[in-house]
Amino acid sequence: MTVFPPTFAADVVDRPAQAQFEAFIDEHREALNGCLDGLTEEQARRSLVPSRTTLLGLVKHATFVEKVWFDEAVTCRSRTEIGIPATPDESFILDDGDTIDSIRSAHREACETSRRTTASLGVDDVLRGNRRGPLPLRWVYLHVLRELAQHCGHAEILREQILSD
Repeated sequence: MTVFPPTFAADVVDRPAQAQFEAFIDEHREALNGCLDGLTEEQARRSLVPSRTTLLGLVKHATFVEKVWFDEAVTCRSRTEIGIPATPDESFILDDGDTIDSIRSAHREACETSRRTTASLGVDDVLRGNRRGPLPLRWVYLHVLRELAQHCGHAEILREQILSD
């Protein structure tokens, strides 16, 4: 089973740039969330690499990514105010109460909030709340797309290993 769906670029090719960015980001959001489909809690938490990366941890981290780029960067609120870890590495840590359902729900909610947050912005609007300094939304979209694509690849490999056991 392939986690990463075939692209639907033809469906968005004639749409404005922002709609194209959002369509591709949404596709990757869903693919990453979908990596947990049909897994047991044990499989979702299974550690197969030396890092903290697990399938459940990847989706939890993706929630962190949403909040960093579409809350912190847009609203200029601190990570403490938002209620997220200080570092990306910490965002992979699973708590005892983290379940497939709770992590998926938090991820979907964060994605929906991100969509609402950017709905009134244009790709050339500058976001001032990121630690790198002011960045245009276009750059943020590209960065998030790149990160989600990498994590979809990680998820596909981990899922293949888990399901082949």
